[in-house]
Amino acid sequence: MDFKKLQNELILNRIGSSNINLVNSKPIFEQIFNEPLIIMACNIRIKHVVPGIMKAAEELNSIMCFELAKSEGHIDGGYTGQTPEIFADMLLDYADKYKFTMPFFIHGDHITVKDTSNKAIDSAKQLIEAEIKACYTSYAIDASFNQIPDNIKITTELAKPILDADFGLEVEVGEVKSTGSDAEITSVEEAVEYVNGLNDNNIHPQLLAINNGSKHGNYNPDEEVHIDLERTSDIFNAIKIHKMAIAQHGITGTPLNLVGEFADHGIRKGNVGTHWQNVAYNTLPPELMNEMKKWAKDNNENIKKATKVFKKDIDSIDQEYADKMMDEAYRTAKEFIIAFRSKDSVNLLK
Repeated sequence: MDFKKLQNELILNRIGSSNINLVNSKPIFEQIFNEPLIIMACNIRIKHVVPGIMKAAEELNSIMCFELAKSEGHIDGGYTGQTPEIFADMLLDYADKYKFTMPFFIHGDHITVKDTSNKAIDSAKQLIEAEIKACYTSYAIDASFNQIPDNIKITTELAKPILDADFGLEVEVGEVKSTGSDAEITSVEEAVEYVNGLNDNNIHPQLLAINNGSKHGNYNPDEEVHIDLERTSDIFNAIKIHKMAIAQHGITGTPLNLVGEFADHGIRKGNVGTHWQNVAYNTLPPELMNEMKKWAKDNNENIKKATKVFKKDIDSIDQEYADKMMDEAYRTAKEFIIAFRSKDSVNLLK
Protein backbone atom coordinates (compact mmCIF):
# COMPACT_ATOMS: atom_id res chain seq x y z
CA MET A 1 0.00 0.00 0.00
CA ASP A 2 1.24 3.50 -0.85
CA PHE A 3 0.64 5.18 2.51
CA LYS A 4 1.83 8.61 1.36
CA LYS A 5 -0.69 8.52 -1.49
CA LEU A 6 -3.38 7.36 0.92
CA GLN A 7 -2.49 10.18 3.32
CA ASN A 8 -2.76 12.84 0.61
CA GLU A 9 -6.09 11.46 -0.55
CA LEU A 10 -7.44 11.42 3.00
CA ILE A 11 -6.44 15.05 3.57
CA LEU A 12 -8.02 16.11 0.28
CA ASN A 13 -11.22 14.24 1.04
CA ARG A 14 -11.51 15.70 4.52
CA ILE A 15 -10.78 19.38 4.06
CA GLY A 16 -10.54 19.84 0.30
CA SER A 17 -6.94 21.04 0.43
CA SER A 18 -3.53 19.41 0.27
CA ASN A 19 -1.63 22.55 1.32
CA ILE A 20 -0.94 21.16 4.77
CA ASN A 21 2.61 20.32 5.85
CA LEU A 22 1.90 16.99 7.54
CA VAL A 23 5.18 15.06 7.56
CA ASN A 24 6.64 11.72 8.55
CA SER A 25 8.68 11.88 11.77
CA LYS A 26 11.28 9.35 10.64
CA PRO A 27 13.32 11.67 8.38
CA ILE A 28 12.83 14.50 10.90
CA PHE A 29 14.61 12.63 13.68
CA GLU A 30 17.21 11.25 11.31
CA GLN A 31 18.11 14.78 10.21
CA ILE A 32 18.23 16.35 13.69
CA PHE A 33 20.01 13.42 15.35
CA ASN A 34 23.22 15.38 15.87
CA GLU A 35 21.52 18.70 16.59
CA PRO A 36 21.12 19.79 20.25
CA LEU A 37 17.41 20.54 20.03
CA ILE A 38 14.12 18.96 21.00
CA ILE A 39 10.90 18.67 19.03
CA MET A 40 7.94 19.46 21.26
CA ALA A 41 5.22 16.81 21.24
CA CYS A 42 1.90 18.12 22.56
CA ASN A 43 -0.73 15.77 23.98
CA ILE A 44 -3.98 17.54 23.15
CA ARG A 45 -6.85 16.61 25.45
CA ILE A 46 -8.82 19.83 24.87
CA LYS A 47 -8.68 21.18 21.35
CA HIS A 48 -8.77 24.94 21.94
CA VAL A 49 -5.06 25.07 22.84
CA VAL A 50 -4.05 23.94 19.33
CA PRO A 51 -4.34 27.31 17.51
CA GLY A 52 -2.10 28.93 20.13
CA ILE A 53 0.54 26.22 19.78
CA MET A 54 0.41 26.48 15.98
CA LYS A 55 0.72 30.27 16.18
CA ALA A 56 3.83 29.96 18.38
CA ALA A 57 5.41 27.37 16.09
CA GLU A 58 4.69 29.51 13.03
CA GLU A 59 6.21 32.58 14.64
CA LEU A 60 9.32 30.73 15.81
CA ASN A 61 9.78 28.62 12.67
CA SER A 62 9.59 25.37 14.60
CA ILE A 63 8.79 21.78 13.71
CA MET A 64 5.87 20.52 15.82
CA CYS A 65 4.33 17.25 16.93
CA PHE A 66 0.78 16.66 18.11
CA GLU A 67 0.04 13.38 19.84
CA LEU A 68 -2.53 11.32 21.66
CA ALA A 69 -1.86 8.32 23.88
CA LYS A 70 -3.93 5.14 23.79
CA SER A 71 -5.56 6.04 27.11
CA GLU A 72 -6.43 9.50 25.80
CA GLY A 73 -7.73 8.47 22.38
CA HIS A 74 -8.33 4.80 21.66
CA ILE A 75 -10.77 3.65 18.96
CA ASP A 76 -13.47 4.09 21.61
CA GLY A 77 -12.35 7.69 22.25
CA GLY A 78 -10.36 7.02 25.41
CA TYR A 79 -10.93 9.43 28.27
CA THR A 80 -10.89 12.50 25.99
CA GLY A 81 -13.60 11.34 23.59
CA GLN A 82 -11.22 11.57 20.63
CA THR A 83 -10.85 8.63 18.28
CA PRO A 84 -7.79 8.73 15.96
CA GLU A 85 -10.02 10.07 13.18
CA ILE A 86 -11.56 12.80 15.35
CA PHE A 87 -8.12 13.85 16.57
CA ALA A 88 -6.54 13.96 13.11
CA ASP A 89 -9.53 15.79 11.62
CA MET A 90 -9.34 18.42 14.34
CA LEU A 91 -5.63 19.05 13.68
CA LEU A 92 -6.09 19.18 9.91
CA ASP A 93 -9.02 21.56 10.25
CA TYR A 94 -7.03 23.93 12.46
CA ALA A 95 -3.98 23.72 10.19
CA ASP A 96 -6.17 24.68 7.24
CA LYS A 97 -8.10 27.39 9.08
CA TYR A 98 -5.02 29.12 10.49
CA LYS A 99 -2.84 28.57 7.40
CA PHE A 100 -0.28 26.66 9.44
CA THR A 101 2.78 26.16 7.22
CA MET A 102 5.24 24.55 9.63
CA PRO A 103 5.99 20.83 9.23
CA PHE A 104 4.18 18.78 11.86
CA PHE A 105 3.52 15.12 12.50
CA ILE A 106 0.71 13.30 14.25
CA HIS A 107 2.05 10.80 16.75
CA GLY A 108 0.39 7.79 18.33
CA ASP A 109 1.78 8.18 21.84
CA HIS A 110 1.94 5.29 24.32
CA ILE A 111 0.37 2.51 22.26
CA THR A 112 0.42 0.56 25.49
CA VAL A 113 0.53 -3.21 25.98
CA LYS A 114 0.49 -4.03 29.68
CA ASP A 115 0.74 -7.82 29.42
CA THR A 116 1.42 -10.60 26.93
CA SER A 117 -2.21 -11.59 26.36
CA ASN A 118 -3.63 -11.77 22.85
CA LYS A 119 -6.33 -9.34 23.97
CA ALA A 120 -3.80 -6.65 24.89
CA ILE A 121 -1.76 -7.14 21.73
CA ASP A 122 -4.83 -7.21 19.46
CA SER A 123 -6.10 -3.99 21.04
CA ALA A 124 -2.82 -2.28 20.15
CA LYS A 125 -2.94 -3.67 16.61
CA GLN A 126 -6.44 -2.28 16.13
CA LEU A 127 -5.32 1.13 17.35
CA ILE A 128 -2.30 1.21 15.03
CA GLU A 129 -4.51 0.27 12.09
CA ALA A 130 -6.97 3.05 12.98
CA GLU A 131 -4.18 5.60 13.40
CA ILE A 132 -2.63 4.74 10.03
CA LYS A 133 -6.02 5.22 8.38
CA ALA A 134 -6.48 8.51 10.23
CA CYS A 135 -3.19 9.99 8.86
CA TYR A 136 -0.92 9.50 11.87
CA THR A 137 2.69 9.58 10.70
CA SER A 138 4.57 8.59 13.84
CA TYR A 139 4.14 5.89 16.52
CA ALA A 140 5.28 4.99 20.04
CA ILE A 141 4.95 1.34 21.04
CA ASP A 142 5.01 1.02 24.82
CA ALA A 143 5.35 -2.53 26.12
CA SER A 144 7.58 -1.33 28.99
CA PHE A 145 5.23 -2.89 31.57
CA ASN A 146 6.59 -6.28 30.49
CA GLN A 147 9.93 -7.97 31.07
CA ILE A 148 12.51 -7.04 28.43
CA PRO A 149 12.29 -10.28 26.39
CA ASP A 150 8.50 -9.92 26.19
CA ASN A 151 8.86 -6.19 25.50
CA ILE A 152 11.12 -7.01 22.55
CA LYS A 153 8.74 -9.67 21.25
CA ILE A 154 5.63 -7.48 21.51
CA THR A 155 7.33 -4.41 20.03
CA THR A 156 8.65 -6.46 17.12
CA GLU A 157 5.18 -7.82 16.35
CA LEU A 158 3.44 -4.46 16.56
CA ALA A 159 6.05 -2.53 14.59
CA LYS A 160 5.48 -4.38 11.31
CA PRO A 161 2.76 -2.14 9.76
CA ILE A 162 4.62 0.96 10.96
CA LEU A 163 7.85 -0.19 9.32
CA ASP A 164 5.99 -1.26 6.18
CA ALA A 165 4.75 2.33 5.90
CA ASP A 166 8.26 3.63 6.75
CA PHE A 167 6.83 5.88 9.47
CA GLY A 168 8.71 7.11 12.53
CA LEU A 169 8.98 4.75 15.49
CA GLU A 170 9.53 5.35 19.21
CA VAL A 171 9.85 2.49 21.70
CA GLU A 172 10.09 2.35 25.48
CA VAL A 173 12.02 0.50 28.15
CA GLY A 174 11.58 1.37 31.82
CA GLU A 175 8.03 2.41 32.58
CA VAL A 176 7.43 6.12 33.23
CA LYS A 177 4.89 6.29 36.04
CA SER A 178 2.78 8.99 37.65
CA THR A 179 5.29 9.18 40.51
CA GLY A 180 8.98 9.75 39.85
CA SER A 181 11.39 7.41 41.60
CA ASP A 182 15.16 7.21 41.43
CA ALA A 183 14.94 3.50 42.26
CA GLU A 184 13.02 2.76 39.07
CA ILE A 185 15.14 4.57 36.51
CA THR A 186 16.24 2.68 33.43
CA SER A 187 19.76 1.26 33.55
CA VAL A 188 22.21 1.39 30.68
CA GLU A 189 22.26 -2.40 30.63
CA GLU A 190 18.48 -2.59 30.27
CA ALA A 191 18.47 -0.07 27.44
CA VAL A 192 21.28 -1.86 25.57
CA GLU A 193 19.66 -5.27 26.00
CA TYR A 194 16.36 -3.95 24.69
CA VAL A 195 17.78 -2.03 21.73
CA ASN A 196 20.07 -4.88 20.71
CA GLY A 197 17.14 -7.30 20.89
CA LEU A 198 15.08 -5.09 18.59
CA ASN A 199 17.96 -4.65 16.17
CA ASP A 200 18.45 -8.42 16.06
CA ASN A 201 14.82 -8.56 14.88
CA ASN A 202 15.51 -5.88 12.25
CA ILE A 203 13.57 -3.23 14.20
CA HIS A 204 15.38 0.12 14.05
CA PRO A 205 13.49 2.89 15.91
CA GLN A 206 14.54 6.52 15.92
CA LEU A 207 13.68 7.16 19.57
CA LEU A 208 13.92 5.38 22.90
CA ALA A 209 11.75 6.50 25.81
CA ILE A 210 13.27 5.73 29.20
CA ASN A 211 12.52 6.33 32.85
CA ASN A 212 15.09 8.86 34.01
CA GLY A 213 13.20 10.01 37.09
CA SER A 214 10.46 12.10 35.49
CA LYS A 215 6.76 11.52 36.11
CA HIS A 216 3.51 11.80 34.22
CA GLY A 217 1.04 14.43 35.38
CA ASN A 218 1.45 17.39 37.73
CA TYR A 219 4.02 17.63 40.49
CA ASN A 220 2.60 18.07 43.96
CA PRO A 221 3.24 21.35 45.82
CA ASP A 222 6.84 21.44 47.11
CA GLU A 223 7.64 18.17 45.27
CA GLU A 224 11.14 18.28 43.83
CA VAL A 225 11.98 17.33 40.26
CA HIS A 226 14.64 14.61 40.07
CA ILE A 227 15.72 13.87 36.51
CA ASP A 228 18.96 11.95 36.08
CA LEU A 229 20.53 13.59 33.06
CA GLU A 230 23.82 11.79 33.66
CA ARG A 231 22.07 8.45 33.28
CA THR A 232 20.25 9.83 30.25
CA SER A 233 23.58 10.73 28.63
CA ASP A 234 25.02 7.32 29.46
CA ILE A 235 22.09 5.59 27.75
CA PHE A 236 22.25 7.90 24.74
CA ASN A 237 25.98 7.29 24.35
CA ALA A 238 25.38 3.53 24.55
CA ILE A 239 22.66 3.47 21.85
CA LYS A 240 23.68 6.29 19.52
CA ILE A 241 25.61 3.81 17.39
CA HIS A 242 22.14 2.70 16.27
CA LYS A 243 21.19 6.31 15.39
CA MET A 244 18.68 6.34 18.25
CA ALA A 245 18.01 9.38 20.41
CA ILE A 246 16.03 9.78 23.63
CA ALA A 247 12.35 10.73 24.01
CA GLN A 248 11.63 12.57 27.26
CA HIS A 249 8.25 11.96 28.89
CA GLY A 250 6.77 13.78 31.85
CA ILE A 251 7.94 17.38 31.29
CA THR A 252 4.99 19.27 32.84
CA GLY A 253 6.18 21.06 35.97
CA THR A 254 9.88 20.74 35.14
CA PRO A 255 11.64 24.12 35.46
CA LEU A 256 12.43 25.54 32.03
CA ASN A 257 16.06 26.16 32.96
CA LEU A 258 16.42 22.40 33.50
CA VAL A 259 14.44 21.64 30.35
CA GLY A 260 16.96 23.83 28.55
CA GLU A 261 19.69 21.30 29.39
CA PHE A 262 17.85 18.27 28.01
CA ALA A 263 19.08 18.61 24.43
CA ASP A 264 22.69 18.29 25.59
CA HIS A 265 21.96 14.76 26.81
CA GLY A 266 20.65 13.15 23.64
CA ILE A 267 16.98 14.09 24.07
CA ARG A 268 15.37 14.97 20.74
CA LYS A 269 11.64 14.69 21.51
CA GLY A 270 9.90 16.12 24.56
CA ASN A 271 6.33 15.25 25.54
CA VAL A 272 4.23 18.04 27.05
CA GLY A 273 0.73 16.91 27.93
CA THR A 274 -0.68 17.81 31.33
CA HIS A 275 0.50 21.39 30.89
CA TRP A 276 -2.01 21.96 28.07
CA GLN A 277 -4.74 20.44 30.23
CA ASN A 278 -3.79 22.89 32.98
CA VAL A 279 -3.99 25.78 30.49
CA ALA A 280 -7.44 24.61 29.45
CA TYR A 281 -8.74 24.18 33.01
CA ASN A 282 -7.52 27.65 33.94
CA THR A 283 -9.42 29.26 31.05
CA LEU A 284 -12.61 27.19 30.67
CA PRO A 285 -15.85 28.91 31.75
CA PRO A 286 -16.02 28.70 35.57
CA GLU A 287 -19.50 27.17 35.57
CA LEU A 288 -18.34 24.38 33.25
CA MET A 289 -15.26 23.71 35.37
CA ASN A 290 -17.48 23.49 38.47
CA GLU A 291 -19.67 20.91 36.75
CA MET A 292 -16.61 18.89 35.75
CA LYS A 293 -15.21 19.02 39.29
CA LYS A 294 -18.56 17.92 40.73
CA TRP A 295 -18.74 15.00 38.28
CA ALA A 296 -15.20 13.92 39.20
CA LYS A 297 -15.98 14.11 42.93
CA ASP A 298 -19.31 12.30 42.61
CA ASN A 299 -17.72 9.53 40.54
CA ASN A 300 -14.46 9.37 42.50
CA GLU A 301 -12.50 9.97 39.30
CA ASN A 302 -9.54 12.08 38.22
CA ILE A 303 -10.95 15.25 36.71
CA LYS A 304 -9.26 14.48 33.39
CA LYS A 305 -11.81 11.67 32.98
CA ALA A 306 -14.51 14.38 32.81
CA THR A 307 -13.09 15.51 29.46
CA LYS A 308 -15.00 12.85 27.53
CA VAL A 309 -18.22 13.32 29.51
CA PHE A 310 -18.24 17.07 28.88
CA LYS A 311 -16.60 17.04 25.43
CA LYS A 312 -19.57 18.56 23.65
CA ASP A 313 -19.74 21.42 26.16
CA ILE A 314 -15.98 21.95 26.05
CA ASP A 315 -15.87 21.98 22.25
CA SER A 316 -18.65 24.58 22.06
CA ILE A 317 -17.47 27.13 24.66
CA ASP A 318 -17.94 30.80 23.82
CA GLN A 319 -15.25 32.33 21.62
CA GLU A 320 -14.23 34.60 24.49
CA TYR A 321 -12.97 31.61 26.47
CA ALA A 322 -11.54 29.85 23.42
CA ASP A 323 -9.51 32.99 22.67
CA LYS A 324 -8.20 33.15 26.26
CA MET A 325 -7.12 29.52 26.01
CA MET A 326 -5.45 30.11 22.66
CA ASP A 327 -3.58 33.15 23.98
CA GLU A 328 -2.24 31.31 27.04
CA ALA A 329 -1.26 28.30 24.94
CA TYR A 330 0.55 30.63 22.53
CA ARG A 331 2.46 32.33 25.33
CA THR A 332 3.64 29.15 27.01
CA ALA A 333 4.27 27.27 23.77
CA LYS A 334 6.78 29.96 22.84
CA GLU A 335 8.52 29.44 26.18
CA PHE A 336 8.77 25.70 25.60
CA ILE A 337 9.97 26.03 22.00
CA ILE A 338 12.72 28.42 23.05
CA ALA A 339 13.73 26.21 26.00
CA PHE A 340 13.77 23.19 23.70
CA ARG A 341 16.03 25.14 21.29
CA SER A 342 13.57 24.29 18.54
CA LYS A 343 13.36 27.86 17.25
CA ASP A 344 14.26 27.84 13.52
CA SER A 345 14.46 24.05 13.53
CA VAL A 346 12.69 24.05 10.16
CA ASN A 347 15.86 25.48 8.64
CA LEU A 348 17.68 22.22 9.39
CA LEU A 349 15.45 20.12 7.18
CA LYS A 350 16.58 19.14 3.73
